Formats: sequence, C-alpha cells, structure tokens
Amino acid sequence: MPIASPEAYAEMLDRAKAGRYAYPAINVTSSQTLNAALKGFADAESDGIIQVSTGGAEYLSGPSIKDMVTGAVAFAAYAHEVAKKYPVNIALHTDHCPKDKLDKFVRPLMAISQERVKAGQEPLYQSHMWDGSAVPVAENLEIAAQLLDEAAKGKIVLEIEVGVVGGEEDGVENAINDKLYTTVEDGLAMVEALGLGEKGRYMAALTFGNVHGVYKPGNVKLRPEILNQIQEAVGAKYGKEKPLSLVFHGGSGSLLSEIREALDYGVVKMNIDTDTQYAFTRPAADHMLRNYDGVLKVDGEVGNKKMYDPRVWGKAAEAGMATRVTEACEHLRSTGTTMTK
Repeated sequence: MPIASPEAYAEMLDRAKAGRYAYPAINVTSSQTLNAALKGFADAESDGIIQVSTGGAEYLSGPSIKDMVTGAVAFAAYAHEVAKKYPVNIALHTDHCPKDKLDKFVRPLMAISQERVKAGQEPLYQSHMWDGSAVPVAENLEIAAQLLDEAAKGKIVLEIEVGVVGGEEDGVENAINDKLYTTVEDGLAMVEALGLGEKGRYMAALTFGNVHGVYKPGNVKLRPEILNQIQEAVGAKYGKEKPLSLVFHGGSGSLLSEIREALDYGVVKMNIDTDTQYAFTRPAADHMLRNYDGVLKVDGEVGNKKMYDPRVWGKAAEAGMATRVTEACEHLRSTGTTMTK
C-alpha cells in the first residue's frame, strides 16, 4: 500500500480509539531500520506509524551535511517508494521538536506538504509533533494553536505534548518530578485552545509518569488513570465520550498491564525507540562476536568477506528489530487490525 492518505490516517486513528488498541510508532534512522519496521508491521498484519526525530533526520542527511529538513525529505521519499510493496498502511511522523528547532524542522516540512496539497498531491508527512513541554503551558498552547492552523492547511495531524516526559532524548533532558503528570486543568486548557477537531486534527501526549530511555518497572510510578480523569473531564464539559486521541511516550520498561490500561483510556499511538534500537543492535553484536576472525583481518589474515559484508549482519539486525515491532503490535492489540484486510 502507498503511504497512508490523510483520510486513511484519520480512519486508522479513529479505529484504534474505538477498538482500544494503539499503533506502535517506531523511530528509525536509516533505510535498514525502516525496512525492519515495515516488515514487523506486515508480519503482524498491523497498520503503523514510522517516525524520525530531529537527531534522526539530521543523521539521515549525512555526517557532513547535518540538515534536518534534507534528511527528513530524503527519508520520506525513500519510505513513500518502498512502502508501496507492503500490504499495510503506514503513516510518517516527525517526533519531538522543541521550540528552538521549529523553524529549522517542522515549519519547513509543513510548508512542503502545503505546497504538495495545493498541487493535488498528498502531504509528505502525515503528522508532526510540537514538543512544548519546556515552555509554560500558556505559551505551549499558543504555539500549538498556530501550528494546528498550518497543519490543517497541509492535511496534517498535529501532535502536542502537555506535561513533561522525563529522562533524555536527542540531548533534551527533563527531571523526574511532579511535572511528569498532566493535570485535568491542563487538559481542559488544551481543548479550549485547540478545540476538538473543528480547528484541525491533533493528538495529545498527556504525561502520567512517562520517562524516555531505559528504566526498570517501579523506578517511576506510572498513573494511567490520569488519562481517564482528563478524558472524563473534557467529555463532561463538551458532551462527548472519550473525545481525545492520546499518545504514550517513554514506555520502555512499562508493565503490560499499565500499557493496556492506557489503551482503554484512549491512547492510539505509543512511541517505541529504546527497545527497537537494542533489538536491532543485539544481533549485529552477536554476529561480530561470533565471527571475530571473519569480520576483522586478524594477524595479517584477509578475513571473510561473507562475514563482514554489511548485508549479512544487516539482515540479522533487521530481523531482530522486525520481531520486536511485531511484539509491540501484540502488546498494543493492533495485531491483525490492518484496514487492508
């Protein structure tokens, strides 16, 4: 299937919320990790979301270029082509973008999509994230409202973050404290500023103890019930049941019971990066260690080309990551739910 159209993406998100499942949103940094994610979704018969961060986009542009927009555009062009061969719907998304990178990343990409839509084409990316967690809530929502207007012009879904995800990602680090929990008041303020779809479609990453990176269950107290409290408060005010489409960030190490509870409260997208990074690297490391004298020219020997050929260890890495993506689909209940069936 081609990359999901705006209409198909909207249907994906609606079906997920109604069915109490979510799509894994897999961070990728290369054609190899993209191919692994695509295979994982196809094996699970699940539609899905593939995303790049600001650092991932910069990396994709090349080590001597380091231009986020160049990398994001090049990646999207490749993804649009190869995704056609897979029997699932895939949406492309850009991950956390803080205030100081909006003009260098999200806004230029939105402008590209707007021009594509004017020309009768589909947007380049189906959704973009604005991460306003580092600024006061009022400023966060003011910028979000401006971006939502621009996103709507390009048939793009906006993702925002209200609250703070702890830990570190792409060099941005947040403390682990009470700010990890979005309040009901913040949720109501968000809807007052952005509406419930009439100004443009958006997803909200409301925080309930989430932390980026690696941590063991119990180190941080996840409180999924916060999501339900906000859904109920907004629903009561506007006369709608479960009105918000929510995003789960920083889920590595979460208990399956906590993940499933969050799905029941309207989570339709869960970001997965740390676990899939490891799942990709672990088989590559295993190959190198098992074939040390083949991948290296030890003591003047010539090595073994069949062992150091990047396709050999690359296939193993891709298979490992694809398996982890398939597992994520099972955890998030999206297995077998593709709209293409």
